[in-house]
Amino acid sequence: MMTIVYAGGELMTGDEIAEALLTYSQALAQSSTASTVEIPTLDDDGERQMVKVLVGPASQIMAKPADSPFGELRDPDVLAHLEAMTARLQPMRNVPTAASAVDEMPEWVEDL
Repeated sequence: MMTIVYAGGELMTGDEIAEALLTYSQALAQSSTASTVEIPTLDDDGERQMVKVLVGPASQIMAKPADSPFGELRDPDVLAHLEAMTARLQPMRNVPTAASAVDEMPEWVEDL
C-alpha cells in the first residue's frame, strides 16, 4: 500500500494505482495540461471510497510506503484507465519494421 500526499492531505491506495497516478501526473506536467481523475482509496477503517484528484503541471504530489492492516487495494479498471490516458499523452514512437532493420542500404539509395 502507498500513501499519496497531496494538497495537505493523505490518501491510502494500492501500489500500482499510486505509481500509475504519479506517471500520469508527470505526463500531464510535460504536456502543460491538467486533468481530474478518480481513484480508489481506503479510509482509516479500511472502507473503500472513490476520490477525485486534480493533477497537472502545478501538482505537488508524492507517494510513500504505507503501513496498513488492510490488504492491497487493486482496481484493474482504474489502472487501465490511468495507463491509457498516460499513453495518449506520450509522443508517438517509431516501431522498427523488418525493412528498417536491414544492415545494408538498398541498391536504389546508392544511385541517388
